Amino acid sequence: MSTSGETARVVFQPSGRRGEFPLGTPLLDAARALGVYVESVCGGRGICGRCQISVSEGAFAKEKLTSSAEHLGPVTDAEARYVELRGLSADRRLSCQATILGDMVVDVPTDAQTNRQVVRKRAEAVKVPADSAVRLVTVSVAEPDMDMPLGDADRLLEALMAETGLAGLTLDFPLISRVQSILRAGHWTVTAAIWQDDARPAEVIALWPGEKRSAYGLAVDIGSTTIAAHLCDLTNGRTVTSAGTSNPQIRFGEDLMSRVSYVQMNPERLPELISTVRAAIDALVGKLVADVGAERSDVLDAVFVGNPIMHHLFLGTDPTELGGAPFALAVSGAVHARARDLDLELNPGARVYMLPCIAGHVGADAAAATLSTRPFEADALTLVVDIGTNAEIVLGTRERLLAASSPTGPAFEGAEISCGQRAAPGAIERIRIDPETLEPRYKVIGLDEWSDDPAFADKKDQVGVTGICGSGIIEAVAELYLAGVITEDGLIDGSLATRSPRIVQKGRTYAYVVAEDGIELTIRQTDIRAIQLAKAALYAGVKLLLDKLGNPEIARIRLAGAFGSYIDTKYAMILGLIPDCDLDEVSGVGNAAGTGARMALINRGERRTIERVVRDIEKIETALEPKFQEHFVHAMALPNKIDPFPRLRAAVPLPDPKTGDETSPDAEAGGRRRRRRRA
Repeated sequence: MSTSGETARVVFQPSGRRGEFPLGTPLLDAARALGVYVESVCGGRGICGRCQISVSEGAFAKEKLTSSAEHLGPVTDAEARYVELRGLSADRRLSCQATILGDMVVDVPTDAQTNRQVVRKRAEAVKVPADSAVRLVTVSVAEPDMDMPLGDADRLLEALMAETGLAGLTLDFPLISRVQSILRAGHWTVTAAIWQDDARPAEVIALWPGEKRSAYGLAVDIGSTTIAAHLCDLTNGRTVTSAGTSNPQIRFGEDLMSRVSYVQMNPERLPELISTVRAAIDALVGKLVADVGAERSDVLDAVFVGNPIMHHLFLGTDPTELGGAPFALAVSGAVHARARDLDLELNPGARVYMLPCIAGHVGADAAAATLSTRPFEADALTLVVDIGTNAEIVLGTRERLLAASSPTGPAFEGAEISCGQRAAPGAIERIRIDPETLEPRYKVIGLDEWSDDPAFADKKDQVGVTGICGSGIIEAVAELYLAGVITEDGLIDGSLATRSPRIVQKGRTYAYVVAEDGIELTIRQTDIRAIQLAKAALYAGVKLLLDKLGNPEIARIRLAGAFGSYIDTKYAMILGLIPDCDLDEVSGVGNAAGTGARMALINRGERRTIERVVRDIEKIETALEPKFQEHFVHAMALPNKIDPFPRLRAAVPLPDPKTGDETSPDAEAGGRRRRRRRA
């Protein structure tokens, strides 16, 4: 067991909180110390069973630890009594009873989370005509006759071909054994679901006695952090309900490459990663059909999108080839499959379509976002960025389209930030800093009031103030820059400690205290550097694409994904996350990948469109471009070391650059005097 002296490292998922704890610390105490809210109503006596957790097994290269359930202390008498009376899954423990004996990655199941992550992937309006790959056809079939030796299935197919004009219609094999009972139950009138897509032969995939008028399809965006699913009526194209959940694979690694590394180091656990994401999707299906009073058997078609690693894992494919150059995909084109082959409990004949991947790290989700935002039909130069743990970038017009990806990591989602957390009630999502007093005011998820509102103090205990999520950390760093607390190089100005108690020394660097009610929330120098690294990677990727086009001005920017839709576009540009552009032309487009998936579900012509567009997109591999490092270094500055951002400066006054000596501890005493001289 790997420990550091008398302490062990513990990482909680899906929150991403991590810390070092003395051996013997109850796991529930560790969770509370980090602001991980695990439900417990019995005072830690092992009675309520609400605080259940599980420990992920295997080596985690990014965390530099090996996790095992054996790193928990033995079962206590109270826990054994609970198991005897109420039962407990073999992979779960009660966190109030289990003590820390070694390093571990702990998964807090959804049912034990009191502040669950907010899955922000709403269904945007889709404006395409309904022409799905599945249609319902009701026919009457001639009864068997001694003079007509054709079998029941053959007469059914003849009736359907006569009704639809389709030639070569076939019957899905599992229906052969049921066709006779269905025909007789319907008194020789039945409704058939006929699937036809692309040049593939039409096939009867489902059959009901009598007349049936409803048929549903599923559109799913499998993100590395969250999964969003939408149920659509295939007869009219309407989205009838949506649902989302955290991606349970997060316990195997917060970002994509961490999961690839986990599979490389623990190949025997690949089936677990595959089954985990499929089970999460299947659970969402159950919720969706229950919402509208339908049955799983009513779902006849499904479209899935995801980044290349999620794409491969969902299909049951080892993603390790994507872990290094040349980043080879097992399959890049569109995939047709049967839902039953992917362990999805839909109609037994239901079909699955996966959009094509653009390149090794530009996946089907980027293709779907491209389909919904349609830069390939635009005259104005359009930038589409899907911001997640891996930023996918598409840039161009109807004349030419380029794509790339940049490894931004999970910092934008609150991970790798000392006080960061994923979007959940209690997380700071908005922040403003007074440039004179340097005092903050903020808004947390779950409350409408800002922290300077008198009503906030009365209500904050409803959700707490537990950390800072992705949109909050973007605004915090940008506001610190605007207030002069950090320089354009991202260094916290320690001389300001004489002006405000919010600036505190932490070792050899400084930090800014956002809140200290209960858990102290500070933005440290390491947090700012993590954001700089992430934003520089994204910006450098965009610059490479602009280089290929001759560095024209960008006319429009569309930010996709849950994070891209909830950040303030002004702060994103101040930070230098995105290039200079008229702020009025920068907007979030919601879950563009999910929207594209629904378009491909509702209208099969959209499938042909994106297949054609993907073939024509020029793929740029950032890891192989010699200028990437140069662009990356310049992009570390706020907003950028060499790019002037004239349109941003016309809209927002940016601070003058500070010299390096003004941020050192020795400059504290003279800090205010030097600032007066500059003024």
